[in-house]
Amino acid sequence: MESEKKLSAVSDAGAWAMNVISSVGIIMANKQLMSAGGYAFGFATTLTGFHFAVTALVGLVSNAAGYSASKDVPLWELLWFSIVANMSITGMNFSLMLNSVGFYQISKLSMIPVVCVMEWILHNKHYSREVKWSVLVVVIGVGVCTVTDVKVNAKGFICACSAVLSTSLQQISIGSLQKKYSIGSFELLSKTAPIQALSLLFLGPFVDYFLNGKSIADYKMSYGALLFIVLSCALAVFCNMSQYLCIGRFSAVSFQVLGHMKTVCVLTLGWLLFDSQLTLKNIMGMAMAVIGMVMYGWAMEVEKQSSANPTVAPAQNSATEEETKLLKEAAEATNLAVKDIELGETKEG
Repeated sequence: MESEKKLSAVSDAGAWAMNVISSVGIIMANKQLMSAGGYAFGFATTLTGFHFAVTALVGLVSNAAGYSASKDVPLWELLWFSIVANMSITGMNFSLMLNSVGFYQISKLSMIPVVCVMEWILHNKHYSREVKWSVLVVVIGVGVCTVTDVKVNAKGFICACSAVLSTSLQQISIGSLQKKYSIGSFELLSKTAPIQALSLLFLGPFVDYFLNGKSIADYKMSYGALLFIVLSCALAVFCNMSQYLCIGRFSAVSFQVLGHMKTVCVLTLGWLLFDSQLTLKNIMGMAMAVIGMVMYGWAMEVEKQSSANPTVAPAQNSATEEETKLLKEAAEATNLAVKDIELGETKEG
């Protein structure tokens, strides 16, 4: 039993490590690929289509080689999930385009309370006071180190709301679909990735043209850009796999809270690799966010132990004095009857 717990803990840590490393890596690769100082490949939605196309190909090869099994999930559920997931991607891109970076970061931070409310509405899930306080500390800490100017307009606000709602619903659906159909994280990803790839590769060029006014057909591909596209797609496979794996093992709220560790890592690596400015405000915010994540881990462990060992209230004696007296009299009468029978049997002998 103890060895199983240790193995499970190692698997959990491995899933988180894979998600953090691949997510931070893909952000760094995309920064070089898409920035004006890099290869200026400003087609984020189409690039996401490439990501899911490679993920779908990996899933197809895995199923053919027998490393994973394909389980039945209704097509309408896969289509519905893919629509929500694509709304999340396009909504985030539009939110980043129409809003300031500060408001974009605030909208991302709002996903934690939105996920909590959605899980409460959809799954009647409740959270302890310690979990709520730790989530608040994480939100404030990440907000301090990331939010700068906050400007918003009507279109940007609508896009941000749709992005937050669709992303939260997508992350909750990953866990619920895995439990509902007893399907593994990679198997579910293998089924949804082809649908997302086809839709994003078809719609992506139009969405990207609307976002930056450039057509992907006019982009001059270089060997360096191609190398970073391949690297981005490879990292995306691990990022998608680990996301499904983490949400399947934990919850959408845990994924959001601990996922902000990626924000801390990105800020630190940006300072180390890209000469980004790191102020005292950033450092204080990151420290607060890390403290909040530690608090969240402790709160979840306390919640898990309390649910595993529920305190049972001692049974109370509901009998009144009169009932107790009657029971005692009945017991005495029974004893007398037994004695009479014993005496009668003796006399007969």
